[in-house]
Amino acid sequence: MTNILVTGGAGYIGAHACKALRDAGFTPVAFDNLATGWAEAVRFGPFVQGDLLNPSDIAAAFERFRPAAVMHFAALSLVGESMSDPGQYWRANVNGALNLIEAALAAGCTNVVFSSTCAVYGEHGGGALDETTARNPINAYGASKRAIEDMLRDFDAAHGLRHVIFRYFNVAGADPQAEVGERHEPETHLIPLVLEAAAGRRPAITVFGTDYPTPDGTCIRDYVHVCDLVDAHVLGLKWLLDGGESQVFNLGTGHGYSVREVIDAAREVTGQDIPVIEAPRRAGDATRLVSGGERAARVLGWRPSRSSLPAMIGDAWRWHRKMARIV
Repeated sequence: MTNILVTGGAGYIGAHACKALRDAGFTPVAFDNLATGWAEAVRFGPFVQGDLLNPSDIAAAFERFRPAAVMHFAALSLVGESMSDPGQYWRANVNGALNLIEAALAAGCTNVVFSSTCAVYGEHGGGALDETTARNPINAYGASKRAIEDMLRDFDAAHGLRHVIFRYFNVAGADPQAEVGERHEPETHLIPLVLEAAAGRRPAITVFGTDYPTPDGTCIRDYVHVCDLVDAHVLGLKWLLDGGESQVFNLGTGHGYSVREVIDAAREVTGQDIPVIEAPRRAGDATRLVSGGERAARVLGWRPSRSSLPAMIGDAWRWHRKMARIV
């Protein structure tokens, strides 16, 4: 079977991507330094423990497995942390991506699927964001991802490095079979934090900012199920392997939910009370991030099928309860 190198393959999205690749007939090779990933999440193909900041680790992986393409997920991704310590984001994300790209080219691998983010857009007054929206990130995380997008464009022009860039909106949910799921330490994402509060593993969920210009005063985000997201990555991979040109796609549903709406939906799904603590806004948080456009549907035929709040929260709750029994 065709090998695909998956950086960050022991992480939340990377592990789901490995399962989707395996199911699509590829062999996913998970490459991860386990700084934030989990070795037990690597269960769908070979594992290479290595660091993108160490070029010899990457070169060895290419030499051993000769992948036909790379799916690049590995990155630091905490907005708040990127505001307080931007240096580590530029170092890990941008330098790591440069090392990866140069190693891929040296090995003759010219197909890259890149995990970018809607954070490259920044604040745009609340309108829907499509792939032509100006990129003006308001935090170092988004800025580092924008830099990698530009890097891919330049290497394509100079060396024919064809790529598909996916700009994610908020990823949520878990594998419906609960084989893999979302696990971070510390946890920072809204839905798993809400579910920890529902399960009594934290006293309350903190809502950061209740004075945004939205109907209920809280931030609005477009949530996409992780399984829908990785399905798009498999489609993007096939696009490249079939000779398609470089492309940029948003991955979202076009519908936004506020923080309060997510909490209310979690109460409904879990049947549990979820206490709320209100706190001031955090630096770097945009008011509203919602996907616009139909490029992924038109070009790749991608249509999210599990990205309703009840489905995303229900799958995440199933995984959360499974992990609570294990830990």
